[in-house]
Amino acid sequence: MGKLDGRVVLITGAARGQGEQEARLFAAEGARVVLGDVLDELGEPLAKEIGGLYVHLDVSREADWSAAVAAAKDAYGKVDGLVNNAGILRFNELVSTPLEEFQLITQVNQVGTFLGIRSLAPELEAAGGGTIVNTASYTALTGMAYVGAYTASKHAILGLTRVAALELAAKGVRVNAVCPGAVDTPMSNPEGTDPGAIEGLYRTLVPLGRVGRPEEVAKLALFLTGDDSSYITGQPFVIDGGWLAGVSVL
Repeated sequence: MGKLDGRVVLITGAARGQGEQEARLFAAEGARVVLGDVLDELGEPLAKEIGGLYVHLDVSREADWSAAVAAAKDAYGKVDGLVNNAGILRFNELVSTPLEEFQLITQVNQVGTFLGIRSLAPELEAAGGGTIVNTASYTALTGMAYVGAYTASKHAILGLTRVAALELAAKGVRVNAVCPGAVDTPMSNPEGTDPGAIEGLYRTLVPLGRVGRPEEVAKLALFLTGDDSSYITGQPFVIDGGWLAGVSVL
């Protein structure tokens, strides 16, 4: 038996990167997966490959959330899990960040997570309980230069996670956050640079000496979605190779 047998889970940003690996792993563990993304050319064939349902979902649009929930219920009768994975990243000095860029990151990362929680919470309650896993970041717990808008949005996601956990616990809904550090995905590595080419940087920054893999984040999301985490809610789970632990002087 799979760890998610009988579950219906909607994953945003599921066409590639961490979302793709979460979709693959959840399906392998018995879940019926609803893959939401704006990258239709990648998401549709992936959904067919793993036996899931693809929905076009711009997480910043309320109407898209309504349509995605309706499609999931039409196909599977319920939704009892959500992974708010979709997000965007831009590198810029804070004082040089255009307002439009700051607002775009806020709209996708922060507002998208809010809309996901608000749209799915009633469905999870109606299903008899469920789980929400929000994708925050290492930067939700500290600062990082040149990603100010992104960092602000991830701090906000962690706050939303804690408030949602408090408000939804009595309804049988658990809410937690994954906080990845450096992970080799198209979002963090849009040029597709070989991680080996900057291995020295990871060896300096990350105690485990390497960049993370999206499959590793997917396993953490699985843990927080399944019954193995049944007494956990409202918590951030850092998966960063030890980066947040501190700085080595050697």
